Amino acid sequence: MVQIDDIESAAARLRGQVLRTPCVESRTLSDIVGAQIFLKFENLQFTASFKERGACNKMAELTQDGAPPLKGVIAMSAGNHAQGVAYHAQRLGIAATIVMPTFTPGVKIERTRGFGARVLLHGDSLDAARAHAFELAEREGLVFVHPYDDDAIIAGQGTVALEMLEDVPDLDTLVVSVGGGGLIAGMAVAARARQPGIEIVGVQTARFPAMVNAVQGTQHVGGSSTIAEGIAVGTPGVRTQAIVRQHVNDLLLVEEGDIEQGVLMLLEIEKTLVEGAGAAGLAALLRHRARFEGRRVGLVLSGGNIDPLLLAAIIERGMVRAGRLARLTVSTRDVPGSLARITATVAEAGANIDEVHHQRAFTMLAAQNVEIELVLQTRGREHLAAVIAALQAAGFDAKETR
Repeated sequence: MVQIDDIESAAARLRGQVLRTPCVESRTLSDIVGAQIFLKFENLQFTASFKERGACNKMAELTQDGAPPLKGVIAMSAGNHAQGVAYHAQRLGIAATIVMPTFTPGVKIERTRGFGARVLLHGDSLDAARAHAFELAEREGLVFVHPYDDDAIIAGQGTVALEMLEDVPDLDTLVVSVGGGGLIAGMAVAARARQPGIEIVGVQTARFPAMVNAVQGTQHVGGSSTIAEGIAVGTPGVRTQAIVRQHVNDLLLVEEGDIEQGVLMLLEIEKTLVEGAGAAGLAALLRHRARFEGRRVGLVLSGGNIDPLLLAAIIERGMVRAGRLARLTVSTRDVPGSLARITATVAEAGANIDEVHHQRAFTMLAAQNVEIELVLQTRGREHLAAVIAALQAAGFDAKETR
């Protein structure tokens, strides 16, 4: 099992090779969740993910003096581990092959190729991609670099906790996203050595609860996809699972909507971009608020490689939940001037119209009546209610539709 000496050695290897990311308090998020929140900005790494730490440590081990000749490395990843391996392999002159599942976001595929790696898309799950990578490693004589179940990888990831506790020594809780478990395993070993009484909490998406099921003995049924694809792992690591059992206090599940809200809040409040897995920790604080009340909590923003189209959808859905983007149905007589009166009323109420659609045929209204569907931009729920009230006061039958 990885020990603190391994993590300290990794920290020495990584010095000057990866960014020592800031760990700072978010006063606004602290006020919202009722706990003092410190954010570790691993999304600021060159490859936009903590995965770079473990990959760099592994590459350094493989190329150190006395290491056997190396034909090349191969890795399986949904993106962040791939970029870390590809980047540091390129730096050290190592040939890299990366097997990625077919659902990997295009932004991660292109970034990985940009670091000079041979990228192969295979399978609709991480397990299928892993099996193909093992096969290629055997056939071509490559060293397989596991994304999480490898001592060098775990030790590299553990340097995150060393830095956090150097910057904020009196943290009493760490909240860490969990896929295969490499990050939380390394951080747990480091944190226990530095501060034995600290509470360590792992977070998984309810759609991929593999570590929760393995450690807690539950039978949560998972799903087939998640916006947190970086932690969409069907089988937790053997090494990581043993460390989690020994050192981690609790494992929590969050829903997709919680993660979406976390991504949007970090974008709006902290002006920082995270992917779904990077927002899982904040999602846990939002869903399980009472559990963390009054505590000094360190959150790892583990990665920022999010597909732009997914980000756009999250922003739009978040605006809908907040009432800042709303759809109204307004019923009125189909006579000249009705639409002008409706739009004028909306304008006077301070809302902006995005879309207008007339529905004459597909409606249960009497003939010579029309349903007008409006998509509006508002300032929020209270403002939306005021707009609806203004339309009703003007004699229109207006209601919000979802």
